[in-house]
Formats: sequence, structure tokens, C-alpha cells
Amino acid sequence: MELTSSALVYLVAAVAALALLATVLFWPRLAHHRPHHVLGRIGLLSLTQLAVLAVCGLIVNNSYGFYSSWHDLLQPDGSQLALGPAGAGGKAGPPTGDALVRPTEEGGLNTVSDLPQGRPEEVGRVDSIQVRGKESGLSDQMFIYLPPEYFNPKYSRERFPVLLTLAGYPGPSLHLLNEMHTPQTAWDLQRTGRMAPTVLVMARPTVAAPRNTECVDVPGGPATETWFAKDVPTALRSAYRVSRSAASWGVLGYSTGGSCALRLALRDPGSYGSAAALHADYQAATDWSTGDLFGGNQQLAQSYDLAWRLHNLPVPKSSLLIVSTRTEDNYAATQQFLASVTPVTQAHPDLKVDSLFLPDGGHSFETWRRELPAALEWISDHLQPAPDREPRG
Repeated sequence: MELTSSALVYLVAAVAALALLATVLFWPRLAHHRPHHVLGRIGLLSLTQLAVLAVCGLIVNNSYGFYSSWHDLLQPDGSQLALGPAGAGGKAGPPTGDALVRPTEEGGLNTVSDLPQGRPEEVGRVDSIQVRGKESGLSDQMFIYLPPEYFNPKYSRERFPVLLTLAGYPGPSLHLLNEMHTPQTAWDLQRTGRMAPTVLVMARPTVAAPRNTECVDVPGGPATETWFAKDVPTALRSAYRVSRSAASWGVLGYSTGGSCALRLALRDPGSYGSAAALHADYQAATDWSTGDLFGGNQQLAQSYDLAWRLHNLPVPKSSLLIVSTRTEDNYAATQQFLASVTPVTQAHPDLKVDSLFLPDGGHSFETWRRELPAALEWISDHLQPAPDREPRG
């Protein structure tokens, strides 16, 4: 039974109800001061409280996605897994010890009921995969959408551009399917000619659950930036026909995922050539969810301040889209960031920054879903066609 399954929640809730009923029924019999009566009362109370806490914990975890599987819960250190590859045609291959990608049943893909129905060569396909990182030592579950063209023999030698999409904190990668409808929206845009055939990768920034690492390399801790900037592209290129050029790779995210998208594009332009950020922040947060991300190193912390970076370090070749609403809490901070980068873009034409604002909307899935189609169209226009092809077999 999966950690995130509704059946597990119902089972534990039933245990809690039975424990409560047993407490009511047996309490009179245990209302004495003999040791076994006292121990009986303690046992009933403990069982009831533990069961209720377990139900609450499961509900919170299912809502926020701190842990996506039993493995995630029991081995939170990002230990490496033995993974198997996905073949060039997009089908799972036999697992091998050193493979970086393998298919998995984790993540809850079976709970998504509104994916396009049909053959892969007609509507594409969404798979759940487990990815392992060599450099960071991290591993995580994510989803990958392969467009219909990926399965068309006509494109058998073509490599495809890639869009990494990131959920917010502490949401699971599943939110990109059942809340954001990312592959569903991309399919609609691609079939109507508003988006080029693109491989979509759907991941979460919380790869060291439950900590929010803000996609930075934490000194002495999780190397989350290395995971996204180096390990994820390396793993996907080893298993799928995707471009090896950074200009054909982009990253899009909402909330914390949007903040990560901007950092990856500006700090790692050799991995991602463009980014679209929905309701992002422009500095790495320091709060209860993050702890001290920089070990007291102010110089390191400053390097993750995007405005400071653009004014004080070499300006990368990149294209950015800032998306938000005029009623968002950080609207003033967004305007300040855009004003600060205007002189930078004027002096460095290789850096392009666009913005899109809705008149209203909050920090919510309802708003992000309204913004997603335009953001996908924009980033598709900025993903260059893959310049490389598969060698003839």
C-alpha cells in the first residue's frame, strides 16, 4: 500500500475510530489502581493518540507532498538507487546497476484521470520515473511527458527540446499534473500549433524532504543546485532523445519552483537557456523551512541574490519571463526587481527579460493555471530547436 494512497488514510482512520471505541467501552473496567489497569488505560490512550496523529500526518503529507513514497520517508538522505534506463524510443529498458533513470510506480500517476487518451503516437505519453544523480548523490521521483512526435518513426533521429517544470514548496511533482494540468495544457498547445513538440519534465524542488533548500547547494548539506543543473540533464540525456544544447533547455516553475527557475537560468546558463517564473521571489528565503542555507557565509548568500548578481557578476546569455499579478503580496518586490534589471538588459542585449501581469489573482493554483498557457507559449518561442540528431544506426 503506497504512502500517499487514500486507502492507507482510510485504514489508519478506521484504526483510530476502533481505538476510540475501545477506550470508551473498556474504560470502566480499567477504572482501578492496580498496575495492569493503569497500563491498560495508558495503552488505550496511547494507541488512540498515535492513530489520530498518524491520520493527521498522512493527510498533511498527501496535501503538501513532503514524502512521495515509503522509500522517501524511510531514507530521507537521498541515498542512491539502482536504476534502469528508458530506451531511445521512450520505452523502459532492462534495469542495470549504473543506469540513471528507471520507470517507477511511485508518485501517484494512477490517480490522474484527465490525461489525453489515445496511442502515444497520437497524444504522447506521461511516465513516472526515478532519477539518480551522480554528482549530488540525490535521487527523486518525477514525471516525464513525451510528445506524439517522439514515437513517430519520421522523427526517430530527432532530439527534442526539454522544459523542466518545478512545483512549489512543499508540493509534490504530482501537483504539476493534477493541480496545474501541465502536460494536459502542453498537449493542447502543441496540437493547435502554439507550442513546438517538447519533452516536459515535472519535478519538485523538495529533494531533501522536508527541508526547503531553495535549489541551492547547501554547505555540508544537499547539493540541490548541482542536482538540477548537472545531474538531471545528464540523466535524461542518457535515457531519452533530448537535446544536448543548453539553448534547447528551459525551466518553468511556480512559487518556490519559479524562484528556482530564475536561479538556474542565471547561475547555470550552460544548463538552461531560458526560464519562466510564476510568482517567484528574487532572494533565497531564510525561515523555518530552510534553516541556514549558507552556513553563515554572507558572500555565498549574496551570490543567490539575483539583482545583486546581475549588477556585480558577468551577465549570462539568457531569456527570462516574470509572471505575476498586480494583487500579489510581492508585487512591489517584483517591480523593484524588474526596474533593477532594466539597465542591465540595456547594456547586455544577450539578457532578455519580459514580464506578464494579470490584474488580479493570488498565490494559488487557480491563478497559476490561468498564467500557464501564456508562459508555456513564451518559453516554447525561446527554446531553440535541437541542433543535434541521433547518429544513423
